[in-house]
Amino acid sequence: MKVNIFDVAKRSGLSVVTVSRVLNQASSVRAKNREKVLQAMRELGYHPNASARSLARGKTGIIGLSLTTLDDSFLDAVVKELNDRLAVSGYFLALTISGSTAEAFQRSLYQEDRVDGVILLSPVDESEYVQELQKKRIPFILIDNSKPYPEVSSVVVDNFKGGYEATKHLIDLGHREIAHIAGPDLFLSSRERERGYLAALAEADLDPYVVERGSFKIATGYDTAMRWIDTGKLPSAVFAADDHIALGVMNACMLRGVRIPEELSIVGYDDQTFASQFRPPLTTVRQPADRIGEAGAELLLETIKDSAGPKRTVLVEPKLVVRETTQRKQRMFDNGRE
Repeated sequence: MKVNIFDVAKRSGLSVVTVSRVLNQASSVRAKNREKVLQAMRELGYHPNASARSLARGKTGIIGLSLTTLDDSFLDAVVKELNDRLAVSGYFLALTISGSTAEAFQRSLYQEDRVDGVILLSPVDESEYVQELQKKRIPFILIDNSKPYPEVSSVVVDNFKGGYEATKHLIDLGHREIAHIAGPDLFLSSRERERGYLAALAEADLDPYVVERGSFKIATGYDTAMRWIDTGKLPSAVFAADDHIALGVMNACMLRGVRIPEELSIVGYDDQTFASQFRPPLTTVRQPADRIGEAGAELLLETIKDSAGPKRTVLVEPKLVVRETTQRKQRMFDNGRE
């Protein structure tokens, strides 16, 4: 039997009027009651009739989501959360995989009023997109943007704190030779993680062992670690700007017989799906995909409802997840025993 609004009202213990208000994003609904309705909808598998609601509102019912890759379990989790949250409000996501310029934008369904709003997720350089969306007056928000835009609502992770906590963890374990493998400098997230790394070292009166730059790829970590091992310049610990880089470092060490964490402690970033499944499980900094997606959906719905309203930036806190790739630095005594 098809689930309807009355079933949702019964399951939530609230009135049909309250359920209807939640579906229409009415600001008068208490947060506690809104969550009750959303939970009931999830449990019952209820989705509003998007086409009917779109006709009534004079909208398309489609949200455009632009991202640069699908080969990332963290971004996948953010997309899923956005999809689930927006579906509750009767919207469908339409994905566009784009490059670093607005060329793909010109061919996308964002043109000719075919979307009600747009989300730019972790863009490489969003400047042209922002200009185009503003020119066309399409409601949009940014998630993990590369540059600050005070006139646009956005969701950003406190990457400075993440980089600081990752490095502080290694310092607290007694490591002094701590290297950093950074991501591309054009990403604000990469620059902020590096800044956090440098701040933690400065606070402990330590110099950076070395800062290597590369891409968020396994090859970057693998090639860097191989070079360190071959030249005898392996640090005692490394903070990698993302989990793919960390995985590359681990792969090189395993091939060359470098023990993790006994000879090299490693911290990654993102908490990708494989981070807890690899052996040894990776210590990393978790970006809360659920909170990012939730905040992104909320901001976009606000912007669609009132495009001229005040803009705000939601800062999301990352969390250090300690697993088995880090341990206390062993000190060597004069007699050669640890």
